[in-house]
Amino acid sequence: MPHTAPVAQHTPAKAFERLLEVLNTLRIACPWDKKQTMESLRHLTIEETYELADAILEGDVMEIKKELGDIMMHLVFYARIAEEQQEFTIVEVLNSICDKLINRHPHIYGAVEVANEEDVKRNWEQLKLKEGNKSVLAGVPKSLPALVKAHRIQDKARGVGFDWEEKTQVWEKVEEELQEFKEAFDIAEDKLTDIAQAEEEFGDLLFSLINYARFLGINPENALEKTNKKFIHRFNHLEQRAKENGQQLQDMTLNEMNVYWNEAKGLD
Repeated sequence: MPHTAPVAQHTPAKAFERLLEVLNTLRIACPWDKKQTMESLRHLTIEETYELADAILEGDVMEIKKELGDIMMHLVFYARIAEEQQEFTIVEVLNSICDKLINRHPHIYGAVEVANEEDVKRNWEQLKLKEGNKSVLAGVPKSLPALVKAHRIQDKARGVGFDWEEKTQVWEKVEEELQEFKEAFDIAEDKLTDIAQAEEEFGDLLFSLINYARFLGINPENALEKTNKKFIHRFNHLEQRAKENGQQLQDMTLNEMNVYWNEAKGLD
């Protein structure tokens, strides 16, 4: 016998209640939903998060709305599984985050005064340490992609005052690391003298560039992904133009390919 689908609601509380009702029904009645565990949902949640990130970079508002719904469904699903295991409930999840936000914003819900955003971030990190975090960096997930992790590490260190004073100092560090990376090569022989050393120096160079981007207010992950998308768009144009002219990329010279590449640049 089919279940009655709850109708659309027009207040946040009622709409959220509708989601809970739909998810609970699926958990009971749908063979796929019945089988899911936190572990089986994990990779799907990561995928949905990346899809949301793509939609944000594309500026696709309707896709953002769709992906937010997908992620919200996953969050409710995790809470439902935890409740079945008598670990915690969605009510506890929501109250917990509300309590944390209130406690972490004493300048709003208490008597603490702040002058700017940096004061807020500094207070946030100090409160986390008081709550039991052993390190300022403890909140940086180990599984974050390296570029994102570097940015978060630097940002958190800055939150407790461990940072350069001027961006000129950061650029000097970039130049220093670039020189050290160059020195890992045998320029005359055009080869690496020590691959492990070169890898270490390259990592240092990337870290310093990410640091400089942070000083300029540039998110390095967003910047790199926009460049990835730009390259894909131009390369797809190159492939399409070659196909239109009956050419195979592997048979073309670099100069011939650059003609189409420059065409694509003109379309950006």
